[in-house]
Parts: sequence; C-alpha cells; structure tokens
Amino acid sequence: MAGILIVEDDVDIRDLTVFRLEQSGHTVRSANDGTEALAALEQERPDLVILDWMMPGLPGPEVCRRLRAMPGMEGVVVLMLTSKAQEADVEEGFRAGADDYMIKPFSPRELAARVGALLSRARP
Repeated sequence: MAGILIVEDDVDIRDLTVFRLEQSGHTVRSANDGTEALAALEQERPDLVILDWMMPGLPGPEVCRRLRAMPGMEGVVVLMLTSKAQEADVEEGFRAGADDYMIKPFSPRELAARVGALLSRARP
C-alpha cells in the first residue's frame, strides 16, 4: 500500500492511528514532534503525512511549510489531524500546505477512509 508518517505527540492517539493504518495495509512510521518529523522526512519520503498541530518545538503548520519546501517532497500528501477546530485554524492549516484537515476527536474508520481517498487521488 502506502508509506505513511504520523507526527503526533500524544502516545495514545499515535498508537491508535498507527494500529488502524497498519490494519489497512500501510507501512507506518511515527515521530513524536516536528523536529523528529523533519529528520524522518530527510531519511525516507512518505506518500502521506498525518500531522498534529500542537506539539513541542515546531507546530504542525511550520512542519508542513518546511516539508513543502524540501526538495523531493513534491506530491507528498499532508493530512492535518488536530483539535484546532476554529475556522481560522482550518484556513491556516490549508495556507501552510495541508491537503486535508480533520478535527479531533476523530473516528479511526473515517481517518482510514480519508487516507485511502487522499492516496487514490494523489496517484496517477
């Protein structure tokens, strides 16, 4: 299936997300914060990144901007998964380069469905 990087500082949410997407057949790596995510991106290009907003160090939108500026990251899909639910937050997520935005709490089944839809549209 696809290579996915999950960037989430909440262990329970990260473990749930990893488990659900591995059940769907994806290869999943994880990072605890934005700095770790950028290091992981330099090591291996994923097909999709699931990115939390509020993390220690670099927040999700800044990680997304940096990902978009990295050579070789064209076509990587970014799904912002966050509790930031205000309209201005959603707009900021899309301005930072997110392809989709999902608000916590979330349904793991819906997350898997969105990931599948995003990946199917991203592939030629």
